[in-house]
Amino acid sequence: MAPGVVMPRSGAPPNEFEGRVTIYVVVCGIIAATGGLMFGYDIGISGGVTSMDDFLEKFFHKVYLKKHHAREDNYCKFDNQGLQLFTSSLYLAALLTSFLASKTCTRYGRKPTMQAASVFFLVGTVLNAAAVNLWMLIIGRLLLGVGVGCANQAVPLFLSEIAPVKLRGALNILFQLMVTIGILVANLVNYKASTIHPSGWRLALGLAGVPAAILCIGSFIIPETPTSLIERQELDQGLSVLKKIRGTDNVSLEYKEILQASELAKEVKHPFKNLRQPSSRPPLVIAVLMQIFQQFTGINAIMFYAPVLFQTIGFKNDASLLSAVITGTVNVLCTIVSIVFVDKAGRKILLLSACILMLIAQTTIGGVLHANLKATNNLNHSVAIVVVVFVCVFVGSFAWSWGPLGWLIPSETFPLETRTAGFSFAVSSNMLFTFIIAQAFLSMMCHMRASIFFFFSAWIVAMGLFVVFLLPETKNVPIDEMIERVWKLHWYWKRYMDDDDKLEKIERGG
Repeated sequence: MAPGVVMPRSGAPPNEFEGRVTIYVVVCGIIAATGGLMFGYDIGISGGVTSMDDFLEKFFHKVYLKKHHAREDNYCKFDNQGLQLFTSSLYLAALLTSFLASKTCTRYGRKPTMQAASVFFLVGTVLNAAAVNLWMLIIGRLLLGVGVGCANQAVPLFLSEIAPVKLRGALNILFQLMVTIGILVANLVNYKASTIHPSGWRLALGLAGVPAAILCIGSFIIPETPTSLIERQELDQGLSVLKKIRGTDNVSLEYKEILQASELAKEVKHPFKNLRQPSSRPPLVIAVLMQIFQQFTGINAIMFYAPVLFQTIGFKNDASLLSAVITGTVNVLCTIVSIVFVDKAGRKILLLSACILMLIAQTTIGGVLHANLKATNNLNHSVAIVVVVFVCVFVGSFAWSWGPLGWLIPSETFPLETRTAGFSFAVSSNMLFTFIIAQAFLSMMCHMRASIFFFFSAWIVAMGLFVVFLLPETKNVPIDEMIERVWKLHWYWKRYMDDDDKLEKIERGG
């Protein structure tokens, strides 16, 4: 233990660190969060591009013919494994990359990992925009996936570690806000690019390089986090950066807490192995379940394929893209709601309120489609508008809750010694289940039809129970005091902390 550092007792008030929200921290947060802009743009662009006739005719001719077949089944016209692989291959690459990115975050820092993310994303963008065959598309998507895996590992950690404790939630949610802005921008680009023939899809895919270039250039401006610097024994530089981002020289208490956490982290030679310890189980289980539940709300199924979904219910191509723009706008505005309230109302109330509204939206959409959309008809226009309205309710609810908090909570609950390793499990779990949904959704919709929305509804019920009984509140708890202030006080998870204490006593011979 570092000299002069006293850990707070369970039940004692948390340490109050000095400092203010500086313009420098906000700028650094915005620059780093452009990693989310890359991710969001890709989520939005892939669904729009795969609904463009020029793109389908060139790379997926069978889908193009099925789409324009007069009596093709509404639910099955886009069911094609190759088309789904175009979307989902990125997430498979991101899944595998997240574990390597965990090691680079620890060994080299959060900043170089973000720089690597931007470079891979730029190369992948060039391949996609210049693609002349399906394999160029897939390889480009895989490189984009490497970039996403690196960015999604490094950016939330960076934001949590530079943020003042009382605004950690709001600053971290900048990542998700940028994801939603990326989706909206992609929808706007799709809407315009769909009118440019025959190469509008190239423009849409090529513009993914813009957020990657911003992150690449911006990463030379932002500092490394104090936590990462101190963890790698660059103590003077870590102290200097901490003073700069807090806007005060009186940071000794926070510095000592980070120093103590880094000393404990040094004792852990194999962080992935250490995740098997009982005390690591609560944050690890929470992190993985947050990602599973985030994906099984059905959000990415809707955001990936919003234009395709709206075409399925009877909108023409440009109208379906415009509807996707509307949902993208709702997504951005409701993420701002989360930024305003996450550090005031807390994490749990946002999650639970969203579960109620998402359940209503999914069951309503499923009921309307089950009653009105058959194999070969189009929905009545007024009924189709109802579907769009409830899609917006669903997207808005997700945007203030499971979207941003799915990244925030895992990034703030691990102790330093397992933070990058633990968060890599969160990222990889997210990418795994994003891959599964992206690869399976169109086929599921073909076979399950409107019942797919009831499938996601059942998951939302499970999510609500999880929040009520197993998810602790982490509002205003310093990031390096989670064990004492959260896990040791939780009615269920404290038993794993007790197990660790017993093991420690046995090892000491007591």
